[in-house]
Amino acid sequence: MEPDRAGIRRQLLDWYRAQKRDLPFRRTKDPYRILVAEFLLQRTRVKAGVPYYERFRAAFPTVRELAAATEADVLRVWEGLGFYGRARNLHRAAKAIVARHGGELPADFEALDALPGVGEYTAGAVGSIAFGLRAPAVDGNVARVLARIFRIEDDVSRNPGKAHVRSLAQALISKEDPGTWNQAMMELGATVCIPRAPRCPVCPLSGECLAAAAGVQSTLPVRAAKRAVPITRVVFAIVQRGESVLLVRRTAGLHAGMYGLPGGDLRAGENDEAALRRYLKAVGLRSLRIQPFAPVRQSFSHLRWEGWAFRCRVAGHLKGADWIPVVRLARVPIVPIHRRILGRAIAQA
Repeated sequence: MEPDRAGIRRQLLDWYRAQKRDLPFRRTKDPYRILVAEFLLQRTRVKAGVPYYERFRAAFPTVRELAAATEADVLRVWEGLGFYGRARNLHRAAKAIVARHGGELPADFEALDALPGVGEYTAGAVGSIAFGLRAPAVDGNVARVLARIFRIEDDVSRNPGKAHVRSLAQALISKEDPGTWNQAMMELGATVCIPRAPRCPVCPLSGECLAAAAGVQSTLPVRAAKRAVPITRVVFAIVQRGESVLLVRRTAGLHAGMYGLPGGDLRAGENDEAALRRYLKAVGLRSLRIQPFAPVRQSFSHLRWEGWAFRCRVAGHLKGADWIPVVRLARVPIVPIHRRILGRAIAQA
């Protein structure tokens, strides 16, 4: 039996108005603040993201101030949140909003979708919440809710399951208040229809849920199996000179735009000391002494670092790196694990 769509709309909106969390980005209709929140909360839990939202809003209160900021300033405020490509894309989007739209977010789905880093989901979320556009916003939470209610047994991360979910989201969205509807769907997925142990007894839609009726709610949605996260061996050099430390600004990859300790991946067959000498040579230095200082263990979404940071004494003529005074480190965006290691090294020096 097909779920009652009118009943779903009514029950979910009633539940949301009574049960929604009081979050700072829900207290505004400012399109810029909503855009910032949507970028910040991608692949981030709300509890972890809210302090960064407040910090970001304080540092860049308007889209023009964000557009005028340096990338280093943006990354420093974002530091610790991860997925730094989001920060760079938000910065580029702000520049595009100023250049193309006179500093005002466009109240048009296609124009929003065309901004750097703004895909279908973010355009739908910002468009519906800020401007009342009848556009769905399908994130992982919404896909999970719909897969369970309608018992979609195709993989929702790829077609035809993905297209089925989006079609249902478009058909269900409230005509009167699409922004509230989209937020209600996200809230249900984040707090009740959760991944491993859905809280069906308190779900306002349990009576309409085909997966719950069949007892298969915990097996949905179907997604492709995750690949094992590869381990990458790494080494990094801690080099101090007086009251300064040696840092290299990354120009590409995971931490593009951020500063970090000289070093990186080991080549096949290479040992730690050989790798350190290679990385130091790349910045014009040779090692005089290498001393193990701290293990490096850090997991990212697609890989895991394992290795060591070494204290190094060096000689040579520096190129392609910077001596950063310790007193300036708080203002420089630094790879978070490197900042922690540096903090310990400086304290012990």
